[in-house]
Amino acid sequence: MKLFDCPHCGHRLYFENAQCLSCASLVLYDPEQASFALSGIDGVFQCTNADECACNWRAEPGQAFCRACALNQLIPDLSVDGNRRRWIRVEAAKKRAIYSLLAFGLPTAPKHNPGDEAGLAFDFLADPIGGGPGGERILTGHDNGLITLNVAEADSAERERRRVEMGENYRTLLGHFRHELGHYYWDRLIRDDPQRLAAFRALFGDDRPDYEQALRTYYATGAAPDWQQGHISAYATSHPWEDWAETFAHYLHITDTLEMVHALNFPLGRLETVDADALPRGDTGGELQAAPSEPANVPEPFDRILARWLVLSEASNSINRCMGLPDLYPFVISDVTARKLDFVHALLTGLPKETGTIRELVS
Repeated sequence: MKLFDCPHCGHRLYFENAQCLSCASLVLYDPEQASFALSGIDGVFQCTNADECACNWRAEPGQAFCRACALNQLIPDLSVDGNRRRWIRVEAAKKRAIYSLLAFGLPTAPKHNPGDEAGLAFDFLADPIGGGPGGERILTGHDNGLITLNVAEADSAERERRRVEMGENYRTLLGHFRHELGHYYWDRLIRDDPQRLAAFRALFGDDRPDYEQALRTYYATGAAPDWQQGHISAYATSHPWEDWAETFAHYLHITDTLEMVHALNFPLGRLETVDADALPRGDTGGELQAAPSEPANVPEPFDRILARWLVLSEASNSINRCMGLPDLYPFVISDVTARKLDFVHALLTGLPKETGTIRELVS
């Protein structure tokens, strides 16, 4: 994510802004340009959901909805108290996820019908009041391009309860989106490409063993004690598909955060004096240099990105501890996990690009 400027007065804007706090201009985010435009000027009109879920994206030309809201298939019942507030939070997280997808040039065409595996769609649902006939709950997940999310996760207390219950270090709405989108893009980018699939299996493992049985085994026995040696999370050990989805999500966490660091011009630039291959995963020594004034024109090697991330994550974790807060990034990136992240990096930065917005993700 980066910072933005008001198209009227040049004042700083943030991704969720719908009005400039300096000149009071109404503004809309234009995903095609990765910048803000003045609302109602030169054919820039609000998305229909502007008054429904605080959408601040411009409607697609000639369409009622913006590029992100057009992906919605079902929304929660807004007659239920609290569901509109939950939907607003869910939409805010979804748009941050979509921002990264567009920056990498990933396909985001909406699903046209249930049998359309190539298209992408979202269902935002709430548990039935009192539960279903058998106490059923809405499960967050992915199925052939349809991503379902339980809007109860928009409530911090409920999300924390589930995090503790599941024994997780980290659980956020944005994390859910990035993980489930990882499943979607495995189908789109890896499953039907023999060369990529072979490379995937060599690194993540054989995905052909029964997925449902693998999950049952994981929930029954848990992860092996040494899981951190090769995986970013315990859940990633359950099946290669989950390992990929977790790794994909973390790659987006890392690149999105480092883009903001670059926008803020924090001194976490290229570690020119550090051999990234020799840098211990828990050691962030080395002379820091300021970020370049202009983003790189081509993707840099992932080891450089990782070196900066290790500096930032250690600093952020230490600052949080000073405030009595949990670590911002409570994960260990082993050498094996670093190679998996590099696989994602090579795949995403090697895709044909429709726009140049990716440059600040990797600079």
